[in-house]
Amino acid sequence: MTIAPAELGARSFSVPQRGKLHDIFRRHPTAMAGAILLTLLILMAVFAPWLGTVDPQALAPIRRLRHPSSTYWFGTDMLGRDVYSRVVYGSRVSLMIGISVALFSAAVGITLGLLTGFVRLVDAILMRVMDGLMSIPSVLLAIALMALTRASMGNVIFAITVAEVPRVTRLVRGVVLTLREQPFVEAAIASGTGFFAILWRHILPNTLAPVLVQGTFIAASAMITEAALSFIGAGTPPNIPSWGNIMAEGRSLIQIAGYLIIFPGICLSLTVLAVNLLGDGMRDALDPRLARRM
Repeated sequence: MTIAPAELGARSFSVPQRGKLHDIFRRHPTAMAGAILLTLLILMAVFAPWLGTVDPQALAPIRRLRHPSSTYWFGTDMLGRDVYSRVVYGSRVSLMIGISVALFSAAVGITLGLLTGFVRLVDAILMRVMDGLMSIPSVLLAIALMALTRASMGNVIFAITVAEVPRVTRLVRGVVLTLREQPFVEAAIASGTGFFAILWRHILPNTLAPVLVQGTFIAASAMITEAALSFIGAGTPPNIPSWGNIMAEGRSLIQIAGYLIIFPGICLSLTVLAVNLLGDGMRDALDPRLARRM
């Protein structure tokens, strides 16, 4: 009896389905906790204008450096701006950059990883470029790229994406190198299936699970990198409230107004923790070898 390549692929590797999401969250409470916390943070960013905030750029020098109180929940900064409003609106910047970097790096990394894993000539050229990029710390590479451009959210996303693409590329390449030796791929080649059809039908679906997990860690890393860039003045412009900008403006006043760093730092830590918890839970649920060991 002849087994179709698609049947062999289904027996060899399982691709996560939407119906399994409930079981994933039920069996892995860390993923559920991370998903709930991340959802709350996203809702905070989306509904920022309706959460008791004011204009985050409104100046009021007469109210500068007011400590947290019932009137100013997170206090005010050296220009009298409401820190609570700036922190809430700053969540938009961090989440936007984290999600955008994860999506762009995953899209580019999957494309390059599929090509390098299947075409030896492309592998010999592109992977040397990826190795060169990975030899530079991601923060330093992002700083170097930002030094060549003007400060803007788009340039920050581009700089961090360039630093993260090599990691996704190497991950996908490793998966492809394993998959291309599997019987269902050899059967597809023997049956005359085209190159791009093999990549689309048989290889790509089996790379989505590890890339999905890696994407969560890239999002968390991108948020930290953006905060670091903004903290040193190489990230988003000062007129855009972000957690990194808020902490950078408050570092000179840490002894008399420590809340300027504490509140955005807590929000950044909670966001990174939520994304990492979600990623850890998804890794445990989608890695069959880890599931068997548990």
